[in-house]
Amino acid sequence: MKNILSFLIAFICSLTAVGQTSAPYESPKLVVGIVVDQMRYDYITRYWERYREDGFKRMIREGFNARNHHFNYVPTYTGPGHTSVYTGTTPAVHGIIGNDWYDKTIDKSVYCAGDDNVTPVGTQDAAGKMSPHRMKTTTVTDQLKLATQSRSKVIGIALKDRGAILPAGHTADAAYWFHGKNEGAWITSSYYMEELPKWVKDFNKAKSVSKYKKEWNTLYDIHTYVASGSDDNTFEGKFKGENAPVFPHNLPNLWKDNGSYDILKATPFGNSITTDFALAALEGEQLGQGKTTDFLAISYSSPDYIGHSFGVNSIEVEDCYLRLDLELARLFSALDSRVGKGNYTVFLTADHGAVHVPAYLKSLNIPAGYFEKNEFVGRLKNFLKNKFNSDKLIKNVSNNQLFLDYDELAAINQSAKEVQEAIAEEILNYDGIAEVYTAHSMKTQHYTEGMAYMLQKGFNHKRSGDVLVVLDASFISYSRTGSTHGSGFNYDTQVPFLMFGNGIKQGSTTRRTEIPDIAPTVAALLGIAYPNGTTGNPVGEALIEK
Repeated sequence: MKNILSFLIAFICSLTAVGQTSAPYESPKLVVGIVVDQMRYDYITRYWERYREDGFKRMIREGFNARNHHFNYVPTYTGPGHTSVYTGTTPAVHGIIGNDWYDKTIDKSVYCAGDDNVTPVGTQDAAGKMSPHRMKTTTVTDQLKLATQSRSKVIGIALKDRGAILPAGHTADAAYWFHGKNEGAWITSSYYMEELPKWVKDFNKAKSVSKYKKEWNTLYDIHTYVASGSDDNTFEGKFKGENAPVFPHNLPNLWKDNGSYDILKATPFGNSITTDFALAALEGEQLGQGKTTDFLAISYSSPDYIGHSFGVNSIEVEDCYLRLDLELARLFSALDSRVGKGNYTVFLTADHGAVHVPAYLKSLNIPAGYFEKNEFVGRLKNFLKNKFNSDKLIKNVSNNQLFLDYDELAAINQSAKEVQEAIAEEILNYDGIAEVYTAHSMKTQHYTEGMAYMLQKGFNHKRSGDVLVVLDASFISYSRTGSTHGSGFNYDTQVPFLMFGNGIKQGSTTRRTEIPDIAPTVAALLGIAYPNGTTGNPVGEALIEK
């Protein structure tokens, strides 16, 4: 009898233990995904001593820092970047091969988020005719909606339409972007709804964005900005109406010449507007207050506008990031208060980095330069005229890709492969060009390293061009002032990947991680299916083991 009683007690205890086994995933009330537009990884280290404790430093102090995080494809642009973060794959699979690209099927350029089949909501302007319909795969936000029978809320927010739409996915409750000009309002499209919610209407009606129509001066004494170059130099652009690219920037005086509310996008105040609206969404949509995990996708677009205008080495960029640090602290404080510390998870990354202004690099005797697209196309057409007796073979040149005219190929009885190879052999001799690959090689070869590997990850069989051109390091087709991006070099590929909050370990790694790893990491955290095109792998060392 004693043995039977012991057995029964042990059996009951085993049942209790089984009943207490925890789920192999975390269920935060809210996930907040943050993409900073044009953030190099070294903006964390370069300005580290000037950041306060509750923004970037909090993420690293409390969370996980992937210190060797890279894009693994070319081109490194905003549309592909945001899409790759959330789909867990590259343009070869998700199809967003640029911000704009030449569509061979309709013989015209298309915009990654443009959609003539929807109508604007919140404005009459065509800026509202946007949707994610060109994205070919699901996002981690889509998978969350599928996993919860759409009980989870998903909201995307950014100044740029593509920065809100592509992360939010196909099934989002809403994506909102900022329409400047004379309106200064947050808008959406009929893809999501027929009318703005009351909280959005109230936000727009309050015209709180008007408070940012003010002088942009440095946050601190300008003489303390020693991580940047001089304020007045020849490597920076300037706002229309300014005599020099120097502080303070008097926005009220520059207002009309710079698109009215649009000028705010190119200042740190654009980040403040984004945070203001994100906090309004947090309350208006009651995010993080339900029984299932919600998702707020935020993109801070202003760093990109500022970087393009003033360049990597400018005080304007440094001031932007010192102020962005404060915006992150403001956001985290609101999440602590409204959702609760430990109840939410945040990740932060970027859609691409940026190159130092080549003119500045040249002044330091570092190899750099500018690629003249018009001269290149003219010289190439002359070559094709002499070799194939046709100057009509090039249909389009964009995103460092050449598209051939297949009707002309048929007319002169030439194969695409032969013309592709002839072009590649010819232009490899041109100054400023490092490597050239053909569409034929992208389709028939399997590359495992180097620039060819990155090009192949960005090559979509249906959408990409016939010849792919790689410029020399720090060579760009751009103005002589300001920075840009798009290459496969480290200055464009290395970006932050930080996580903190529910389910995230404290620590770091210098192991190489890649942009497509982010979505499966979040999916693994939540215990949901990976996006359907996923090619990345979870960063397991960032997750608390269950």
